[in-house]
Amino acid sequence: MKANRTARREFLGRVGQGMLVAAVGPALAETLGVSTAYAESSGASQTLDFGKLEPLVAAMQETPLDRLQQMLVGKLQAGEANLGQLIQAGALANARSFGGEDYIGFHTMMALKPAYAMAQQLPSDRQALAILKVLYRNTAQIHDAGGRAEEKLKAVEPVKLAPELAHDALLRDAVRAKDWNQAEQIFAAVARNEGAESAWNDLLTTVEDGADVHRIVLAHRSWDTLDLIGMEHAETMLRQSLRYCLRQEERMNERYNYNSMRAALPKLLDQHRLLDRPVGTREGDDSWVDAMSQTIFNSTAEQAADAVAAALAEGFAPDSIGEAISLATNQLVLRDVGRTEKQVRPGKPEGSVHGDSIGVHASDSANAWRHIARASEPRHQVASLILAGWQAAHDRVDRGGDFQEWQPRPDEALLVGLDQRTPQQLLSELDAAIRNQDQAQACALMHVYGSGDHDVRPALDVMLTHATSQDGALHAEKYYLTTTNDFAETRPAFRWRHLVGLARVTASEYGHPAPGYDEACGLLKVEA
Repeated sequence: MKANRTARREFLGRVGQGMLVAAVGPALAETLGVSTAYAESSGASQTLDFGKLEPLVAAMQETPLDRLQQMLVGKLQAGEANLGQLIQAGALANARSFGGEDYIGFHTMMALKPAYAMAQQLPSDRQALAILKVLYRNTAQIHDAGGRAEEKLKAVEPVKLAPELAHDALLRDAVRAKDWNQAEQIFAAVARNEGAESAWNDLLTTVEDGADVHRIVLAHRSWDTLDLIGMEHAETMLRQSLRYCLRQEERMNERYNYNSMRAALPKLLDQHRLLDRPVGTREGDDSWVDAMSQTIFNSTAEQAADAVAAALAEGFAPDSIGEAISLATNQLVLRDVGRTEKQVRPGKPEGSVHGDSIGVHASDSANAWRHIARASEPRHQVASLILAGWQAAHDRVDRGGDFQEWQPRPDEALLVGLDQRTPQQLLSELDAAIRNQDQAQACALMHVYGSGDHDVRPALDVMLTHATSQDGALHAEKYYLTTTNDFAETRPAFRWRHLVGLARVTASEYGHPAPGYDEACGLLKVEA
C-alpha cells in the first residue's frame, strides 16, 4: 500500500513538477539536471537511416506512383520481401516523411496495421490487395507533400535527464510550452536510456492531456504496429504521436480546449483514490454493461468521466467498462441521420456516414483507448478509461445533431419477413444492399443474420471484400478492424450491434473504389 501511495503522490505531483523548465528557465533547469541543447545544433538536420530496411523504405518514398505497385508485386513474387516487410518499410517511410503532421499521412499510417490484419483474413492470392491499397495511398501522399526534400522527421540528440525528475511530466510540459526541441530531446533520452515501454508510458501522460480521435488512435497505432515493425523503431514510431500533440497544442482554441478535462482527471483519480488500489476484476453482467453504456451515452462529458471513475473505484474490470463505452459510441453510428447538404464533401455525399463521421470517429477512439488501457501501466489504465468515457460523451454533442432523439438502426419495419431467409440468402441480399448503398437495408439484414446465431465469418467476408476495394475516405481499414475487434471483445447479447454499424458504414462508402485497386488486381491476376 505504501508503494501505491507513493505512486499516487508522484503521479498527482507531476501536475506541478513538470512545469519546472518553463517556470525556472533553461539555465536553472540545466543546473537541476535537464540539458537544454537544441536539436538544430545537435544533428537534427541529419536524415534518419533504417539500416537493412533503408533501400525498401527509400523505394517507398522515391518510386514514381505509376511504377510503385509493379515494383512491390515484383518483390513479393521474387521472394525479396513479404507482406510484413512491406508494412514495415511503408510505416517507416511514412514516419520519416510526415512525422505525424500530415492529415492524409497519419491516416495512412493508422491504416497499415489494420490492412495487415485484413490481409490475413483474405484468400492467399488476394492478401496483398489490402496492403497494396494503403501503400499506394502512402506513396501518393509522400509525392504530393514534396517527397524526400520535405521529410519531417530528422535525427535528434537526447538531453541529459536527472533520474530523480518525473520525465513524463517534463515531456508533457515541454509540449504544453510548445517547445518542440525540448520535447523531442526529452523523449529521445527516455527512449534510448529506459527503453520502449518506458517511452510509451511516459508519452501517455502527454497523450492523456487531450482527447480527440487522431491524438488517441495515432498513439495507439504507433505502439500497436511495433509488433510488425520492431521495438528497435519505437522512438521513430512514437515520435509521430508526440509531434501530433505538439502541433495540436499550437492550434488550441476555444473548441479544442482541454483545460477542464486536464483539471478533472487528477481530481477524479484523487477523489476515487484510484492510484491507491489495484485495478479491479469484477465483471459486470449484461444488465450492468447495458446500463453503463446508456449512462455514458446520455451523460455530459464530465458526468461520464465521473461514472467511469466510480465504476473503477467499485472494482469493476477495465474490460467491462471498456465494453460499455464502445457500445455507447456504436450508438452514434446506428443513430446518425447522415451528412446534411451543408456537410457534403467529395466522396462523402448527403446521408453518408463513412469517413470522418461522428460515429466512426467515436468508435475508433473508444477502441483505441481500450487497447491503450491494456498495453500500459495501471495508472494509465485507469486514466485512459476515464478519458474514454469523457470523449464518448463529448463526441455525442461536439459536432451537433440530436442523437438522443434519433432512433438506432435497424428500422423495425424492415425486419418483417427477413427471418424467413436462409443464411445464404441474407448474405446475398446484404451484399446487394451494400452495392445499392442502402444503409437501412444493410443494417436490417446484418441484424437478422446475427440474431440467427450464424457463423460470423461469412458475414465478415462480405464486409472485408468492400473494405478492401473501396476508398472509405481514409477510414475503411481502421473502422473494419475497430468493429471486428469490438465484436470479438463484446458479449453475445450485444456484439452484433458492432457489425450492424459496420454494414451501415460499408454501404455508405460503396461506390468510391480505392485508387490503384484495379491495377493491383491486374498485377496479382485476380478478379477486381
